[in-house]
This record gives sequence, C-alpha cells and structure tokens, in this order.
Amino acid sequence: ILRQDVRPGLPMVRRVREAIQKEEKQKEANEKNKQKSVKEEEHERREAVLRSALGNENRGFALLQKMGYKSGQALGKSGEGIVEPIPLNIKTGVSGLGHDEFKKRKAEEKLESYRQKLHMKKKANEQAADQFRTRFKTKQEERKMEGDLRRSQRACQQLDMQKDIDVPREIWYWTQPEEEEQKEEEEKEDECTSSDLSVSEKLQLLTAYLRKEHFYCIWCGITYEDAEDLSSNCPGDSAADHD
Repeated sequence: ILRQDVRPGLPMVRRVREAIQKEEKQKEANEKNKQKSVKEEEHERREAVLRSALGNENRGFALLQKMGYKSGQALGKSGEGIVEPIPLNIKTGVSGLGHDEFKKRKAEEKLESYRQKLHMKKKANEQAADQFRTRFKTKQEERKMEGDLRRSQRACQQLDMQKDIDVPREIWYWTQPEEEEQKEEEEKEDECTSSDLSVSEKLQLLTAYLRKEHFYCIWCGITYEDAEDLSSNCPGDSAADHD
C-alpha cells in the first residue's frame, strides 16, 4: 500500500494516509523510548555536572567562601590567579596511563627522523653537485693543459729540426702520428717509462727545455735572441703568470 503513487494533486486513499501517519508516530515513539547505553548516560551526567557551577554543598567551595572568596572572583591575594576551576581530563579509553604521551613522542620522533632524512638527502645532493663542478673544472683544466702540451710538442719539433736535430731528447717531446703513438702505448703499457709522467709534468719539462735550448716561450709564441732577452722581455716564467 505504501508504494502507491501519493504525489501532490492526486487523490489519496484514506487507508494510505492513515498508514503513513501511523508509521511516522511509531518512529517518534521509538526515538523517545530508545534506551541509551551506559557510556552515553555517564557522558551526559558528567557533562551536566561539569556545566553546573559549584554550590554551597561543595566543601571546597564552602571553605573558600569562609576565607572571603566570592563567586566569579580570581584566586590569589591580588586577584592574579585563575577564575574557573582546573578542567577535568577524564580518561575514557582502554589504553594504559601514559599511552597518549607515548604516541605523541613517537609521532615527534618520526617527524624528526623524516626531517633528518630530508636534510641528509639535501646535503648529499649539494655534495654531488660540488663534486660534479669540481670534476668538470678539473677536466677543463686537463683539456687546456693537453692543448698546451700539443702546441709545445709541435713547436719543439719545428725548432729542433731547424737546428738539424733528427731525434728528440725524449720521444714525447715531438708529436707522433696517431697509429705510431697507439702502437707505442700498447708496447710500453706495462713498462715504467717517461710516458708515465702526467700531462702537467710533461708540460713543465717541455716548457723548460724550449726556454733553455731555444729561448722560446710557448705562451708568448716568441723565440727570443738569448737567455737575457728571454728573462727581461718575457712576461713570466709560468702559465699562471701568462694567464
């Protein structure tokens, strides 16, 4: 019967209307007669007591009144104390004492650990960036020194040949074809030879040879007349001085 069309404007059967009214009354009665749980009743009683002001039946309040206290007055000789009583913090859960503080401490420790991880990750990224910049700068310097060494080798070979020197003082003083250089490196791979010198050491030795034997400065690109002319007119005796 309740599923019949009861839209406004349509005639309603009397029995349908009565059935709807009866159902609504039954719902209201069920809500009124609904039994509350023990916890709900305790909560309501507690809230009612906490909302009510202290009366003369309270022994502590009666003692305060005997000492001159008036309702709504702050505690203390100068009235600097509290006005309202200290609120009650009633424990309603089943966890043990100190469990809330334990959970709070654990949450703080977890947050601190997360912050430390973020800090360490940030620091590691910064260190990686610094290392990359250092390696990049080192590679640039190495490429520059290799270029200076090749220029020095070509200049040494040309100046030696002008003095009819057919064999270089050191094999790496002159430039070599790529095939011969690769073959020589394979043959002397396990031997301790002058080629074990670093690029910087080779450049230093070859520069000193060019200045001493040919009075030539690789950075100036000039062959001076003698040692006195070189020492007096050359801007410096090292790459740093020329830079």
